Amino acid sequence: MTNTLGGGHGPAEATPRPGSAVQGGDRAQQVSAVRDAAQAGPAVQDGAQAGTAGQGGGSARVRLRAERARRAGELDRRLARLVGAEPDVALVAVGSHGREELTPGGDVDLVLLHRGRPDIAALAERVWYPIWDSGLRLDHSVRTPAQAREVAREDLKAVLGLISARHVAGDPDLTREVRETVLAGWRSDARRRLPELREMTRARWSDSGELAFLLEPDLKESRGGLRDVHAIQAVAAAWVAPAPSARVKDAYALLLDVRHALHETTGRAADRLVLQEQGAVAEALGLLDAEALLRTVVEAARTVTFAVDHMWRSVDRFCSPSGRPVRRPLADGVVEHDSEVVLARGADAGGDPTLVLRAAAAAAQAGLPLAISTVERLARETPPMPVPWPAEARDALVTLLGAGPPAIGVWEALDQVGLIERLMPDWERVRNRPQRNPVHTFTVDRHLVETAARAAAHTRDVARPDLLLVGALLHDIGKGWPGDHARTGAVMARDLGERLGFDTGDVRVLEAVVRHHLLLPETATRRDLDDPVTIETVAETVGDPVVLETLAALAVADGQATGPAAWSPWKAGLVAELTRRVAAVLAGAPPPVAPEPTPEQLALARHGGGSVRVVGSRITVVAPDRPGLLWQAAGVLALHRLAVRGARTVSWGRGAEGPTALLEFLAVPEYGSGPDPAALEVDLRRVLAGRLDVEKRLERRARSYRPRKGVPVPPPRVTMIDDASATATVVEVRAHDRPGLLWRVGHVLGTFGLQVRAARVETLGAEAVDVFYVVDAEGRPVTDEDLRASVRAGVLDVVR
Repeated sequence: MTNTLGGGHGPAEATPRPGSAVQGGDRAQQVSAVRDAAQAGPAVQDGAQAGTAGQGGGSARVRLRAERARRAGELDRRLARLVGAEPDVALVAVGSHGREELTPGGDVDLVLLHRGRPDIAALAERVWYPIWDSGLRLDHSVRTPAQAREVAREDLKAVLGLISARHVAGDPDLTREVRETVLAGWRSDARRRLPELREMTRARWSDSGELAFLLEPDLKESRGGLRDVHAIQAVAAAWVAPAPSARVKDAYALLLDVRHALHETTGRAADRLVLQEQGAVAEALGLLDAEALLRTVVEAARTVTFAVDHMWRSVDRFCSPSGRPVRRPLADGVVEHDSEVVLARGADAGGDPTLVLRAAAAAAQAGLPLAISTVERLARETPPMPVPWPAEARDALVTLLGAGPPAIGVWEALDQVGLIERLMPDWERVRNRPQRNPVHTFTVDRHLVETAARAAAHTRDVARPDLLLVGALLHDIGKGWPGDHARTGAVMARDLGERLGFDTGDVRVLEAVVRHHLLLPETATRRDLDDPVTIETVAETVGDPVVLETLAALAVADGQATGPAAWSPWKAGLVAELTRRVAAVLAGAPPPVAPEPTPEQLALARHGGGSVRVVGSRITVVAPDRPGLLWQAAGVLALHRLAVRGARTVSWGRGAEGPTALLEFLAVPEYGSGPDPAALEVDLRRVLAGRLDVEKRLERRARSYRPRKGVPVPPPRVTMIDDASATATVVEVRAHDRPGLLWRVGHVLGTFGLQVRAARVETLGAEAVDVFYVVDAEGRPVTDEDLRASVRAGVLDVVR
């Protein structure tokens, strides 16, 4: 069996493998007793402890904790009977059983200590085999005190288990001796061992991510999870940092209850809280729904993360002492002390409501953390901020946000003690609110702070950096309320702007920025920028160059803070081009007209029959115009595993050979490197000549496509939009992305006799937003209601 304590070397651990015989005793009874003790369902509790899902999370959690305590006690008694009254031996529990936290799917971790007994192998058989035969997962080792000390010096996981070992049976003096010597060694060698623990922790974080910001978090291994509290306990055992606070203990207990409920509802050992199991776990904990569960988990995880980050700073100071602590002033009433920001002697936190923001701004600008004692004192003593805020407080908030990424940790410190909600009461609605969307990396509140931190890099690009930073902080504030978050957020931004003390004109700008924060990225990726109506509509909506430049900077910061699926060089280029064209219109220039074919494109047309040019991600096709040309070409790109990000068609000429069509695609590989341009060109020529059956090959590929099970997929939506263009009808398709989606939709449009004049394609994670500018056979917008209904139904059918 596996041995997490680093054992298994030499005759000291002569335990047999599973399957060998065990002599003596009623083995069947032993097996049954162990199984019953460790795996039995919830016992009947008294009235104070009984609880079922739906009667409140408190009672459900009381039941789980009582069950763990009962399970530990029962298992201890059974194990004690297996050991018996043997001299010079001790059975100790480590890991979850050692902490009396054994969940239904947890491992049983045991160490059998002895003082050189020659018959230890037989005794080990008597203990291990009933456990194995009961079906429990067992991690085990057999040690003398000298061997335990030796392995603790060399194996980090072993020492972490032994410093918290709990006596179960046998000689308690033997257990006490080993624990004390291991602890003494851990403390004396802390400067060597704690950096090792830190590196192991960082590697775990790198593998498992941050618990608070994952849709399917690992409750144990992720940053902010159960393992991090174990690390705090280990560092506290070395006398380098304090033990976990009451808040951290409560957060840990919550995460442990969630893990217990996960094991109980799934019937298996699992630490990852996957989407399809969150509803059942929420019900088992007496919570309203999966979102309430995630919000509760986020709260606990952020509490643990904040504590473990502070703990590692203490470890850094311990392992790399810098001599006499540096103390220097940073702002009025604020100083740096020992690489943290604290209040100066004589600072009046109770009489100065702006001190909290002044200290936060100074810490962020210096790139230093606020000391925990300082934020706790500020939380206790800071009086309410006057409304509207004084200019000094507003300037300090802008200075804090303008520090960029260092502001995030400082904001988190204020948030942990409740100061953010006191300064901005509306913050409570978005605090810890999960997005439940794979495109978004963070919860709503953290996304707002991340966006403001990203916006700090663009303050020199706008006339009003203060409005950019505050607008970035508030742009999604409406997500705490039902309905359109941009509309709701605009109202809240107006109220918050007045609360912060901005004048009427500035409040109007903030309101417009929050109301229209999605305008530029959505228009750039879903509308034809060559259509004059697109530019005129955006210019009319924005109405003000200050609002436009603020929206442009916010679009970049928002996209970058959302996640890698939400922002790309392609999208950035489109937003920049849209901004440039709208700025020109606001300055009095006429709307741009669609560009004419370039000389190079006209040269391609002279080849007749069809010509193709592939340059990087840009693919140009020139061929005699005919119905379905765009979606046929899109099908070839799908066959070559290219994801189309944009498409445009231009038709010109009416000679004897008919009009010529120019198709321009922007396409990127779905994964890996792009296809061979020569092979792509050959297939494009084959489809133009009618020698390639795109549909058959795409269907074959579609059959091999297997969407991920268990992930909820919202129903597709098809919308016909008439006011986005004066010359075409816009068909907007929102659906789960899959290979060849553009080809399928284009094929349906073609069967109804519609021509696609332009297309914009955006993929956000697993969701696609495809927009098609279509005209009927006469080249006019689609107005026939029966045809529109048929088109909508046909498109819905192929994207479901």
